Amino acid sequence: MKLQRKNRRVLALGALAVSGALALTACGSDETGNGGGDASSSAGASNIKCDDASGQVLADGSSAQKNAVDAWVKQFSSACKVEINYKAGGSGAGVTAFTQGQIPWAGSDSALKPEEVEASKKVCSGGQGIDLPMVGGPIALGYNVPGVDNLVLDAPTIAKIFNDKIKNWNDPAIAKLNPGAKLPDLKIQAFHRSDESGTTDNFTKYLIATAKSDFPYEGGKAWQAKGGQSAPQSSGVAAQVKQTAGAIGYFELSYAKNGIKAVSIDTGAGKPVEATVENATKAISDAKVVGTGKDLALELNYATKAEGAYPMILVTYEIACDKGNKAETLPAVKAFLRYAASEDGQKILAENDYAPMPEDIIAKVRTTVESLS
Repeated sequence: MKLQRKNRRVLALGALAVSGALALTACGSDETGNGGGDASSSAGASNIKCDDASGQVLADGSSAQKNAVDAWVKQFSSACKVEINYKAGGSGAGVTAFTQGQIPWAGSDSALKPEEVEASKKVCSGGQGIDLPMVGGPIALGYNVPGVDNLVLDAPTIAKIFNDKIKNWNDPAIAKLNPGAKLPDLKIQAFHRSDESGTTDNFTKYLIATAKSDFPYEGGKAWQAKGGQSAPQSSGVAAQVKQTAGAIGYFELSYAKNGIKAVSIDTGAGKPVEATVENATKAISDAKVVGTGKDLALELNYATKAEGAYPMILVTYEIACDKGNKAETLPAVKAFLRYAASEDGQKILAENDYAPMPEDIIAKVRTTVESLS
């Protein structure tokens, strides 16, 4: 489709720009999942437009985008001398803090619900909270199964694992999808998020769209299925998977580092699809803007069977007031979001295992950011 050509161009630019992993600074958080590297990024600070940005900005929300935000903050703070502290306490915590007026900007892997938009009107003087899609990527299913280097699962099998119906790694359903693999007689340890999370919301939306009979829940940011074990934030789930034999858990791809293997998904396409930035972008290309006015909320196609399209995806939104932002933080928030949506800011995503937004979508984001008041 026509968006894929543009997406490939964006990804190609990002790939050419890679000169080493960024050394990320987490502003006191332990959420960073990437290792160190060359401190100078291809998306240098020289092109960042600071305007009147100054002071400190506290933000909270999605831990899935934490590594992207850290990379942005490193460049932006160097250019604009603004301290941005992104707490990454989870999408639920971020949206709540935003609608209560505690922070001027939040990150969420789920678009604002109608009641959250209504609540935001109390803190956005004359305006409301809007969704700005800024970060994309695959939700990886990390696993720790000794002796298994390549693992394929399909939606019904994943649903049964996380609904406590498939309990052992040598289950016939898993064996059928992995002929020739030496699956051990080992108990499955399925880890989910303990905090309210947009990653959970998107993961369960995928299961509901593709395996509703095996995952009969409403979905949402809070985990609803029975069984399994929980851990806080993306880093917590990834840590548990890494240290627990028999474990499987979901988190954003940038946390699938340091020896954590990721599941390939049998979508019904010609061959199983790996969790990669490029494959996630192919799926995000099917997204439709369903927000109204300046809101740019997207509808994702979790059930895609397109060749090479990885369906278990998320898009992280930066949430801010369209009008009525606080005067003391507006310049810094606007300058930061402008940089995140810029060509340089989007290049950083590809360098850090995230998917840049499709060109037509990010163009709308840039226009909307300039109109924030």
